[in-house]
Amino acid sequence: MKKFFALAVGICFCAATFIYGRAAGETAPAPERHFEFTYDVHVPAPAAGAGVVRVWIPVPVSSAYQEISDLKIESAVAFTRTRDAEYGDSFAFFEEKAEGAKAFDVKMHFDVLRHEHRVSLTAVANHGAMPDPMLARYLQPDRLVPINGQIGELSKEQTQTGSDNLDKARRTYEYVIKTMKYDKTGDGWGHGDAVWACTSKRGNCTDFHSVFIGMLRAAGIPAKFEIGFPIPADKSAADIPGYHCWAEFYLDGVGWVPVDASEAWKHPELHDYFFGAHDANRVQFSTGRDIRLNPPQQGEPLNYAVYPYAEQGGKVFEGVTTHFSFRDLPAAEKKTTAIDARSSAEVASR
Repeated sequence: MKKFFALAVGICFCAATFIYGRAAGETAPAPERHFEFTYDVHVPAPAAGAGVVRVWIPVPVSSAYQEISDLKIESAVAFTRTRDAEYGDSFAFFEEKAEGAKAFDVKMHFDVLRHEHRVSLTAVANHGAMPDPMLARYLQPDRLVPINGQIGELSKEQTQTGSDNLDKARRTYEYVIKTMKYDKTGDGWGHGDAVWACTSKRGNCTDFHSVFIGMLRAAGIPAKFEIGFPIPADKSAADIPGYHCWAEFYLDGVGWVPVDASEAWKHPELHDYFFGAHDANRVQFSTGRDIRLNPPQQGEPLNYAVYPYAEQGGKVFEGVTTHFSFRDLPAAEKKTTAIDARSSAEVASR
């Protein structure tokens, strides 16, 4: 069982590498991956007299690039399905009175058919993409991703000679990969603090993409943060030690363009691929930063949502543990109908 750090801004783990099993001459990972994912949570017995225990567990949903099916959430404690009001991220919400409450487990498992998200940028044409209603939000700062000060100045320095938004985004991507190092030693990494990462020039996927997103937003280009888990390309079943995150930026007429700067740093042979593509070796759980849950937590907004978050009596509830694993599914097991697993008890966001 992996230790859960209750504050989402705490130290967390990110998969060290993806190992791509490619034949000689192959230029990109396979365009599709079908697997079962298991997400186990253990909630310890709460302290008596300290108030109600509330637990929010992020739940993946289907999208254009992943089909979620056969989703089951098993627990002795009742739950409801909710979505946060800003991003629409999905959660299973548990609530227990502390008096007489015991420890409980939650087992969530589901099938994923993940598709490669790839956009050709060699000859960008207007594809008639409809504007995203969230574009204004994706131009705004997050608590740890400012768009002024050091980040704003750096963005201007790197993008002011760009010919258009695509060129500016490419220059930013090249700058991040060239100047940053994937390095999880010492303290400070993993928070997605763009100023810290920009100054220290190192970190994990969260840090790489916080710098990238902040610089693009400062240049007037909408950019968003997405997070989930990596699926090792060289294994058919394994435990998953921790999360992976990535980014997208928006081009008028084209839509969202996928980017994975930290994977490009770790895999120079896929440097060009990851500017315009996300491979299928992943599953997404949520979008966005500074997340206000539904029902709202009493603590600070979540830095990002991929692990459980728990409170007792309005304070962070420590001791929740997690374990993640996957196994590939053969074609014969592929489900024909994808669902986003909303339950009839889902609480509507307001």
